[in-house]
Amino acid sequence: MPALRNALRIFLLSFGVFNSAHAILPIEKLDSYNGAKAYLVQTKTLPMVDIEVSIDAGDRYDPIGKSGLADMTAALMNYGARGSEGALNEAQIADEIADLGANIGLSVGGERATLRIRSLSRKDLRDRAVRLVAAMLSAPTYDPKIVEREKQRTITNLLEAETKPEYVLERRFKKSVYGDYPLAYSPSAKSIATVNAVDLKQFHKQFYRGDRMIVSIVGDVDRAQANEIVRTLLQKVPEAGPAIAKIPGLPRSAVEPLAQREVQIPFDSQQAHIAMGMTAVTRSNPDYFPLLVGNYILGGGGFVSRLMAEVREKRGLAYSVSSYFAPGKDAGIFQAGLQTKNDQAALALEVMSSTIAKFIADGPTPSELVAAKSNLMNGYPLRIDNNRKLLDNVSSIAWNNLPLDTMDIWTKQVEAVSLEQVTNAFQKYLAMDRMQIVVLGAKR
Repeated sequence: MPALRNALRIFLLSFGVFNSAHAILPIEKLDSYNGAKAYLVQTKTLPMVDIEVSIDAGDRYDPIGKSGLADMTAALMNYGARGSEGALNEAQIADEIADLGANIGLSVGGERATLRIRSLSRKDLRDRAVRLVAAMLSAPTYDPKIVEREKQRTITNLLEAETKPEYVLERRFKKSVYGDYPLAYSPSAKSIATVNAVDLKQFHKQFYRGDRMIVSIVGDVDRAQANEIVRTLLQKVPEAGPAIAKIPGLPRSAVEPLAQREVQIPFDSQQAHIAMGMTAVTRSNPDYFPLLVGNYILGGGGFVSRLMAEVREKRGLAYSVSSYFAPGKDAGIFQAGLQTKNDQAALALEVMSSTIAKFIADGPTPSELVAAKSNLMNGYPLRIDNNRKLLDNVSSIAWNNLPLDTMDIWTKQVEAVSLEQVTNAFQKYLAMDRMQIVVLGAKR
């Protein structure tokens, strides 16, 4: 009986969340302003508003030799800005954020930079938060003294990170997979040392403009209020600018069989860290859902995945092993990985490789497919059960140019996936002779 009551409680919770989420759909497309696109999902459950500005200004635009420039350009926007009432220094910006009780976050990924605001939706507080971010977005000061201070802090953090096997592995894996493609490069102490305030101002001027921005809003605001937020945020942002060089396509080594597939990196670590993978599909690819469902079976489903069964349950070679697709707008990646004892590295790699190869060749069983689709579909309400998760979804939909009803039809697209589609997709996009392998720490 306790198990039955628990199952019923989970079902009712999921049903309520699902219906609550759907009550606020569809996504509304707002008025375009200053070249930027904007979208809204209205929620009335909490007096909060979450806003994201996505800027096509990610790490892939770092100049050669200045990896980390995009990150620093975004990170230092809240260390000084010129607002409508004059200049604001970092202390004044921090005090204003604290006084508002707001959260303002800046981050940079391979493709885009993001600036997020979380504020009470009460107009006076919301407007102050939006005006503050508008100043940071349009007129950061990049004081040379602060730039030098933050450079030194960043260099110190990077030097510390280079002592951690996870960081070293991931950096080397990116380089192995992407070759000379812009996403291959990671910040280093040397590259950060070359960055100066002039570089930051130039990068900001070149990339932070309306035609490279998307605004996503989720929360307790109506359409008119959301349009006002967008206008205030982007009022002083230039609408466009000079043409920006197109990102080159993936190198041949990323799409053809490889002569050199495995890289071994000596590292003083108690365990061997192993990563393997290759470039894969974008989020808008029609085969995204067959790959999503298939990977849940292969390595994305935790303890019910094949990799976990073969590597951990049957042989005890690792505490955890997983695989995932990370699709972007213009490039994507497939990656699998584990940690194991140094003297078990060769066997663990062999088992992981053979498991992936078998799945590519044969695909899933009917029972595995049914279980995977059921889990993904039943778990979907938890992907959209609060404003931040909704914002993640709206932002991804907008960035990847997906249909605005994507959240409505997500479970239907999962349900429609067939055995043949999974097998065909894995064989089409993955191949063992194109998998890059990085083993760090093991002496073999």
